[in-house]
Amino acid sequence: GRCLKAVQYAVPLDRHPDTGKALFDIEIPDWERLLTLASRSYEMTGLGYIGVDLVLDKHRGPLLLELNARPGLSIQVANGMGLEPRLRLVEGLDRPFASPEDRVFYAMEVFDGERGGQAERQAV
Repeated sequence: GRCLKAVQYAVPLDRHPDTGKALFDIEIPDWERLLTLASRSYEMTGLGYIGVDLVLDKHRGPLLLELNARPGLSIQVANGMGLEPRLRLVEGLDRPFASPEDRVFYAMEVFDGERGGQAERQAV
């Protein structure tokens, strides 16, 4: 739930464009809950790759804004390595995940910028 990278107008950022705060200092509350909400979109749509836009409302908590069947490619710049290595890794799994929570657990373990980055690099 910590910001590591961001992109605005195809330019990588290391600070929030409005506040100037260092991205790494921004921690997103209830990160696992947000990931699970996004992961549940798979069952709703049946799409294997989807962009999920979420916002945090001060009074209502996390809200789903929209689902994008063809999300912008800036996410590849933001994650620092593109999507192909991650997609290859997931597509190479020998079993589907039983639940959205299982998918979130896998993503947090394998794609975590601090812990799982090494496992991700070894898979490519």
